[in-house]
Amino acid sequence: METKDIFKKVRKIEIKTRGLSSHIFSGHYHSSFKGRGMAFSEVREYGFGDDIRSIDWNVTARFNHPYVKIFEEERELTVMLLIDVSGSNEFGTQQQLKEEQMTEIAAVLAFSAIQNNDKVGVIFFSDKVEKFIPPKKGTSHILRIIRELIDFKPQSQKTKISEGLRYLTNAIKKRCTVFIISDFMDKGFDKALKIAGNKHDIVAIRVYDKRETDLPKMGLVKVFNKESDNKMWVDTNDKKVRGNYKKWWIEHEKYLNSLFIKSGVDATHISTDKDYVKPLVNLFKRREARF
Repeated sequence: METKDIFKKVRKIEIKTRGLSSHIFSGHYHSSFKGRGMAFSEVREYGFGDDIRSIDWNVTARFNHPYVKIFEEERELTVMLLIDVSGSNEFGTQQQLKEEQMTEIAAVLAFSAIQNNDKVGVIFFSDKVEKFIPPKKGTSHILRIIRELIDFKPQSQKTKISEGLRYLTNAIKKRCTVFIISDFMDKGFDKALKIAGNKHDIVAIRVYDKRETDLPKMGLVKVFNKESDNKMWVDTNDKKVRGNYKKWWIEHEKYLNSLFIKSGVDATHISTDKDYVKPLVNLFKRREARF
């Protein structure tokens, strides 16, 4: 893609996602993702109704009059986007490719974060960490992230979610909010997710295409698996073939849902043929209800 085309696409995504984050997500985001706790702000004279447990006895003794400590929510967060850039995301039969929808979702979350004065960083991963962008504030930083999302070319087409999680655990020392944006066409990342979840607040956003849920009846079809670089002929008229695929899909969904619940990870599943606004708002509302 030429530079001018990249800038056009960045601008288009910026206009759409900045508007969504301003009018829909910012309030939900603020109340769904909390800061690190309460930070001391100032002292003031004790007033009727103040909690006596807030009295600052040192200042009270100095001025011979009761003073209380005032605390404010330590709002600032660090938000990390773990974005799957493997080959399976270059698929889509509906309104968008999976990778295009993932880009928009990442942009909405990033703009929501900076409107709350949070830092945003990114880890692009395949079966290895492809790129790390350290957390930083500001619109120019978010636009850089969107440019990378649009034009990034991974070295590998394969997926290994555990590699991205391990890198996160080692690279980010302080607790942060982590959004894993992936189609989650992977297994065996249970341990890495649990370790990362003990340290960080993790949210899983799974993007999938409607055509991945079952095989349509289309006769003999040549299928290409970009991650394994394998091509094969599949007889989609064969009921057993379609049944085995559907069974695999259902079992994989059960595995993911069970894993997310067991690991204490909030999750949402978003199809490329649906608007992602409602699932994200519902995700935020579920989190709000817990606080």
